[in-house]
Amino acid sequence: MKSASGPRIPFGLMAKRLLVTGSSGLIGSEVCVYFSKQGYTVHGVDNNQRAVFFGPQGDTRWNQQRLLRDLPGFQHHELDIRDRAGVLALVREVKPDVIVHTAAQPSHDRAAAIPFDDFDTNAVGTLNLLEANRQVNPEVPFVHMSTNKVYGDAPNSIALRELPTRWDYADPAYEHGIAETFTIDQSKHSLFGASKVAGDVMVQEYGRYFGMPTCCLRGGCLTGPNHTGVELHGFLSYLVKCNLEGREYRVFGYKGKQVRDNIHSLDVARFMHAFVQAPRVGEVYNLGGGKANSCSILEAFAIAEKLSGKKMVYTYVDQNRIGDHICYYSDLRKMRAHYPSWDISVSLEETIRQIVEAWQQRPQN
Repeated sequence: MKSASGPRIPFGLMAKRLLVTGSSGLIGSEVCVYFSKQGYTVHGVDNNQRAVFFGPQGDTRWNQQRLLRDLPGFQHHELDIRDRAGVLALVREVKPDVIVHTAAQPSHDRAAAIPFDDFDTNAVGTLNLLEANRQVNPEVPFVHMSTNKVYGDAPNSIALRELPTRWDYADPAYEHGIAETFTIDQSKHSLFGASKVAGDVMVQEYGRYFGMPTCCLRGGCLTGPNHTGVELHGFLSYLVKCNLEGREYRVFGYKGKQVRDNIHSLDVARFMHAFVQAPRVGEVYNLGGGKANSCSILEAFAIAEKLSGKKMVYTYVDQNRIGDHICYYSDLRKMRAHYPSWDISVSLEETIRQIVEAWQQRPQN
């Protein structure tokens, strides 16, 4: 195997068993559906921990039942990734050809209240999976869903300009957004960001040290119609839910002009599949919607109102969340260079339209 800067590693066409952690979540479930359509037998790992972290509104059992109903041969495994022996036993039993790791404690606000649960899930759980993979078959591609929060609040040091509805980069060096070379050091991350840094670096290290085909996908706002959005996690999904229900949405600081790039879960799954077909060692990619799919909260309000026909009810809290980004969108040039057949396929407005439709049809908790 070659280093991350070297040629891509050939990967056989016979890989048919996929193991997905966090399979009932937004990205995990999308990956299950997408790879199933590619002919994979899918094994999902999920224990509905999102409901423990966020309460009944975070419950994802409905998604688990959807996968069991709709995917041929789908197998659900009720397992906590913090269970080291259980993880190793499962990987030995399934002998997956691909591992996609999306399970996480995903909220930087919630992490401060549950620091041990957060770190044990995001860092130790990731290590458990990596080591199980190395022991069973180190040739298996390992795709890790990381986060742009590994950059902490360092992006806030970039010179900004204030526009009528958003902040944007004033420095031309960031015309295309934040690249993978941006520093993750000496900034405030939140405890969630720190635990995700630990997992992210470990995934890279297993790649570089052991020569394993691994990648970290530093996601922006990952979204789509199957997101169970709550206030502490799931920006667009929760925003649309509030709009449809006439529920008050709280805007935390930055005048509501803070910018996020939004990527549909389908495009996330498509990139993972591209990587699996031509994996590389210890790679890192900033996986977001890029500048074209970026929006501020105020801009998201306007799109949601247009699509639902309902006015947004919101209140402004003049205090930003700790470690929150003022403006962040991903520089997608490295991803496009390594995998030129991949690009964003679902626009921001189409993504929000699908979320509106999904919330209108979904049984309410």
